[in-house]
Amino acid sequence: MAEIPDVNTLKRRGRRRLVGAIALVLVAVIVLPWIFDPEPRQAPQVSVRIPSEDESAFKPKPVPKPPVSADQPKPEAPPEPAPEGKTAAKPSRDVRSERARAEAALANVQFVVPVGAYLEPDGVIAKLKAAKIPHFTEPVATAKGTVTRVRAGPYATRDAAERALKQIRALGFKPGGVATRS
Repeated sequence: MAEIPDVNTLKRRGRRRLVGAIALVLVAVIVLPWIFDPEPRQAPQVSVRIPSEDESAFKPKPVPKPPVSADQPKPEAPPEPAPEGKTAAKPSRDVRSERARAEAALANVQFVVPVGAYLEPDGVIAKLKAAKIPHFTEPVATAKGTVTRVRAGPYATRDAAERALKQIRALGFKPGGVATRS
């Protein structure tokens, strides 16, 4: 006849099997991903060339000039220097506005005037063209469909954009304020 193992022996075997199963699961979860993990992805190579002192001088790319519109003032000749012996008065408004325009151009800042967003912008565009106000459009997706955003500009100076704002108001539109576009 077959002997009946006692209860303690069965419990010991069960515990050993349970510990063995846990060990196998841990090995499968921890070690196998290390084995089958592909090589880590390497970042693309970036080559940086720093010129030495012996090479030719560094020449930066020229800054693109903003487009000139018809209503923007044309650059004037610089004012003549004051005669010797006299102190120069405060800079005139033209010089200050020219300086502001130059600083804005160097900072590559452009100013625009938002005219509005329209489903059918053809009439608005026709009025702006008739008034010779430079403009551009941008399609914008909304919940009710695509509308066309109409903006006047870009202008190199805030003063030019403010003059265009007054012209647009005179045409009967209710534009927003002057905004920057970089």
